[in-house]
Amino acid sequence: MKAKLLKVLLLIAIVFTMNSCSTNSTETPVVAVTSALKTVNYDYSTNELDAMNLINDYRASIGLKTLSKINYISVKSEEHDNDMIAVNTISHDGFVTRSEDIMKVLGASNVGENVAFNYSTSQAAFTAWLNSPGHKANIEGDYTNFGMSIRLDAAGRKYYTNIFVKI
Repeated sequence: MKAKLLKVLLLIAIVFTMNSCSTNSTETPVVAVTSALKTVNYDYSTNELDAMNLINDYRASIGLKTLSKINYISVKSEEHDNDMIAVNTISHDGFVTRSEDIMKVLGASNVGENVAFNYSTSQAAFTAWLNSPGHKANIEGDYTNFGMSIRLDAAGRKYYTNIFVKI
């Protein structure tokens, strides 16, 4: 019963916060962060590392703590990029499922997501996010960790997914 209520409340929260693409949960997860960190590998591209550095440099420049990358989050970001490529559209489809999974596996209490499409450089995508109030709020949000994936479709267009979490 509690799980059903939480899912309904989570869905309502997402509907009201879709501009910032984030969700909160008050349940205490049972799986330790270290178990997910030890079992998941992710090979970061130069572009992905550049995007993550842009976010951390910006956060530091405005007095916020930098975020630590977690491979598991990047894997979830990559899965979403692949889903968007498969349907040839940018979206936050499946965000509830992604956020619930991350909360369960990593013990996150808050999850946010930024996506972008067809920006030729990480700097261009980052600048677009800063120019969007909801996406900027995620970049400046009360998060501790993040993950990033940038994938190309068959036409060479880039899909970006950046997921933020608070652990």
